[in-house]
Amino acid sequence: MTQEELDALMSGGLDDVELDESEDSSEEEESKENMSEEDEAGLDYKIEPTKTWPPPPPTEDHKVVEQLDDVTKDSERKATEIFDKLESISESLMNIEEDTNQCAEIINANIDLFDKLSSQFPKIEIFKEHLEKNKILQEELDKVVSSVQESGDEIMSIMDIMQYQDIHRQKIERVINVMRALSKYMNSLFETQVEDEKRVSSAVHIVGDKSTEDVVSTEDIEALIASLGKQ
Repeated sequence: MTQEELDALMSGGLDDVELDESEDSSEEEESKENMSEEDEAGLDYKIEPTKTWPPPPPTEDHKVVEQLDDVTKDSERKATEIFDKLESISESLMNIEEDTNQCAEIINANIDLFDKLSSQFPKIEIFKEHLEKNKILQEELDKVVSSVQESGDEIMSIMDIMQYQDIHRQKIERVINVMRALSKYMNSLFETQVEDEKRVSSAVHIVGDKSTEDVVSTEDIEALIASLGKQ
């Protein structure tokens, strides 16, 4: 409220004040009309209701650390099997490459032989035919060697990718270690030398509970406090 409005109020000019208030309300309505859809969505935002309580019981299906341990063990076992398979395939490709190299040596020797024979005996067509066949065979063999080498490179790439799987397994194990450390800390924080059987039983219902009408009376609470004092 400005000084002029305060003076008008003291002098009895209530109509002017009501007019100003109506102007303020009209300005607020105008600002709401100019509000964007995103702002309106923000005004309609509601907090999601809380999840149900208590949490799931500690059954076999809900033991998180134990399940993560199983995941890491299975992951490591399967990764080892994959590496063994890849190494076996890589060895087979190396054997194939060695065999093709030996075949290539024989084919090159044949090419040299038939080349010399066709040069010395140009009229004998069979020498030229075998020369051309060996050249074609040499080209096909070069393609096989190239394919084998490419397959070996792909296997090496797969092995490199599998290293990331091992990194993920190590991350899960680190999470497990943190969770176990927190569990041990909480157990140490809440542990006590007093056994639960020696503790005073707690009231099931007290005044203020809405779930039941069977509540503890004031006299029962005072008796409980008195018994605690005697302890």
